[in-house]
Amino acid sequence: MRYALGIEYGGAAYCGWQRQPHCESIQQNLESALGFVANHPVDLVCAGRTDAGVHAIEQVAHFDSDAERSERAWVLGANCRLPRDIRLLWVAPVAKDFHARFSATARSYRYIIMNTDVPSAVFHDRVSWEFRPLDHEAMHESAQILLGEHDFSSFRAVGCQAKSSSRYVHEISVSRRGRLIFLDVRANAFLYHMVRNIAGSLIAVGRGDHDGNWFREVFEARDRNRAEVTASAAGLYFLKPSYREYKLPTRARKPVLF
Repeated sequence: MRYALGIEYGGAAYCGWQRQPHCESIQQNLESALGFVANHPVDLVCAGRTDAGVHAIEQVAHFDSDAERSERAWVLGANCRLPRDIRLLWVAPVAKDFHARFSATARSYRYIIMNTDVPSAVFHDRVSWEFRPLDHEAMHESAQILLGEHDFSSFRAVGCQAKSSSRYVHEISVSRRGRLIFLDVRANAFLYHMVRNIAGSLIAVGRGDHDGNWFREVFEARDRNRAEVTASAAGLYFLKPSYREYKLPTRARKPVLF
């Protein structure tokens, strides 16, 4: 039987999703907990591997198991063995051809910036911080040139192993709620550090260091050296993947914190 699962996690304490020999990962904890419930080793495949410090509201993954367990038993059993910053939200049987990564038609992220004089002591590892006033409307306007299919080499990290730098952005927006600024973006897929690199350059526009013409020039240059620094991982949330042909019990919402 193939199962899909929805996962929420805070990434501050982990070296990212992917299992690694030298540090603690999200995948490692989940495979250990699910393997205990299944009574056999479990291998997970996720929709979008997140980096160190990045969070997820509803990551989706899949695994195969011959163990006969109810959906409730999978969730309660695994959660009893997971740290409190990793939680299974749901588990559901799916068709054998379902693949958490390759079946996904789009993925959504939210980047949160706290725009205040003093950084938060409580949410320091849950948001990015900028003390200078940000013009979110200028950031939003500049971001609209990213819509559609383009070469995103200017926002691609040096270590990116993707064969192509072309991606299709379905939606992108920048909005404000009080002292929080939200960058929301949905695309067919993302390059390594793509959202954080976009955020870093948009923050520079919001501060007034550069204008929209500069952002366009950077984007069209297809040169990572022309863009601003990579924004902090603390503000990045993987919201959810989208699956056109599969019905999953997803319930992802956008985090606002307070």
